[in-house]
Amino acid sequence: MQYKAVLKKMITEFGDEIQYYLNTEKDFLNFNQLLGKELEFTFNGYQCLCCGEDKKIFRQGFCYDCFYKSAAVGDWIMKPELSTAHKGIEDRDLEYEKSVQLQPHIVYLAVSSNVKVGVTRKTQVPTRWIDQGASKALEIVEVPNRYLAGITEVALKEFVADKTSWQKMLKNDIVEADLLQEREALKTHIPKEVEPYFLENNSKVTELNYPVEKYPTKIRSLNLEKTPSFTGKLIGVKGQYLLFENGTVFNVRNNEGYKVILTVK
Repeated sequence: MQYKAVLKKMITEFGDEIQYYLNTEKDFLNFNQLLGKELEFTFNGYQCLCCGEDKKIFRQGFCYDCFYKSAAVGDWIMKPELSTAHKGIEDRDLEYEKSVQLQPHIVYLAVSSNVKVGVTRKTQVPTRWIDQGASKALEIVEVPNRYLAGITEVALKEFVADKTSWQKMLKNDIVEADLLQEREALKTHIPKEVEPYFLENNSKVTELNYPVEKYPTKIRSLNLEKTPSFTGKLIGVKGQYLLFENGTVFNVRNNEGYKVILTVK
């Protein structure tokens, strides 16, 4: 079977085992059902996720021009503490920024390689954790806007990581940690204005299980521009990565906007 697609991050579904889907031109492809099968990826050009033109992708699925114009990729996306919509101050498009920034946000602790702190919109729980390949996660703060979540993350990352080692995550080389204890240790470092939003009584630690038959011991990343045709046996999916038997890993999200032909053999 052959499928054509403009790559976007995989759609995920939380359950006893995370389900992964790729949106292709004609259908949704469930990767869980393809474990153990040979897949061939063929690079077939670009399509900017913003303007739709066949222009080289710069970052996050956007061409150069769109990346520096679109409100969807403003600096506050990666650095929530830079959010200004709560003050009525525009970055690129105030109405769009209000729609995203002025909604409930969660500050959480997760274990993906080590213990890390992160920020996400409440509507993106547990999707955000799945995309990061977290094995477990705990909500520690719920605030009414992105700015408050951002300053909380900035304060806490002085004491706990805010990044994931993707190599360790993919090898399943992860630390053992009690997130409830970690939360208590960080409690005193939460900014004063955020203290009322601390989730003192939340004890729900979410466990996440991924469809992986075997974790690699050595890994190398697939670059579609350098290797425009690749064939490998799929042995797992974790985070936004496809894992192949020969140790090759493919970050679907990092290749958003790339057009591919996917052949299931």
